[in-house]
Amino acid sequence: MKIGILKEQGEETRTAIVPSVVQRLIKELSFEVYFESGTGEKAGFSNDDYIKAGAVLMGRDEMIQLLDIITFINPFDSPFQSDSKKMFVSVMNPLFRTDEVEKLKKPNLTVYSLDLVPRSTKAQSMDVLSSIASLSGYKAVIKAAELYGSVLPMFTTAAGTIRPARVLILGAGVAGLQAIATAKRLGAIVHVFDVRSSAKEEVKSLGANFIEVEGAAESASAGGYAIEQSEAYLEKQRALIDQYVSESSIVITTANIPGRRAPLLIEKSSVERMKKGSVIIDLASEQGGNCELTEDGKTISHNGVRILGNSYLSRELAQTASQLLATNYFNFLKHYQQVDSISRSDDPILKGSRLIEDGEIVNERLVSLVKEIVC
Repeated sequence: MKIGILKEQGEETRTAIVPSVVQRLIKELSFEVYFESGTGEKAGFSNDDYIKAGAVLMGRDEMIQLLDIITFINPFDSPFQSDSKKMFVSVMNPLFRTDEVEKLKKPNLTVYSLDLVPRSTKAQSMDVLSSIASLSGYKAVIKAAELYGSVLPMFTTAAGTIRPARVLILGAGVAGLQAIATAKRLGAIVHVFDVRSSAKEEVKSLGANFIEVEGAAESASAGGYAIEQSEAYLEKQRALIDQYVSESSIVITTANIPGRRAPLLIEKSSVERMKKGSVIIDLASEQGGNCELTEDGKTISHNGVRILGNSYLSRELAQTASQLLATNYFNFLKHYQQVDSISRSDDPILKGSRLIEDGEIVNERLVSLVKEIVC
């Protein structure tokens, strides 16, 4: 099998495969590995690093045309046609970027998106969302501490005592839990809200205070994600969150629903009750944001409150993020190789993450979403 690593375009700093994983692909999976010039440059890996690891330099168009497997992170616009079967492995957020998936409906092409890998014990080592979300949660707290006008822990000084910052975290998934742990280590008082009752014990085990709104709808089939709530519940939620937001120095929001607009948790009126110098970090900005005032990819100021909208804070930790992603990719490719070709259509991990097969959308979750949009 011949595998290629594409250089990411635009603002992306991460790369799908790092040199140490190139070595593993060659030694453990017997792959021939090719890479595009500059593939790992923004993540701190030179062309020489890839060559020393055993990879061969090749042009982008040539790779796309000739190789069996192409790895990348984000969707790309390079046009191509293939006379032989080809496989793309990516992280496409396809339930939100449905238009990008449509562009890849090409004959002979099969596309996998690792952010759709089922959340099961067997697939844990391939879970790119957990890997990246953990880094984003950590970086969100560090970024908030930089922007905040005071300190996070309690300080006792000759001039008196500085009270610890109050940090509110909305969403206790992987990113939220890492944000809790980081904020607690920095000495903040941490309150956490999540619609999932299952998150309560995890939050409390990290030393944070759990904010509970009774009456939340939950679903065992949601794969650990939140689901849409009733209007009556949302009204109670808004009132309680408004109270905590106005009392907080830092708010970090992480709440997302796959394939939907991010739930609106912080209204403009709530922001206007926050103290000047407070900070909001919105990790759900790509899908609309949890704060009404969030602008994706920007830091704005409203009434003295700074609001940072960034769903890709892990890009600021490019080397570590790339190493984690590369390990996820390797484990997926290893699993793919171990499953015989006849069983691949029914394998739970491959079936769950397969978007397109021979030019047709086959992922059940995506098919249902596309039908919903059309209707």
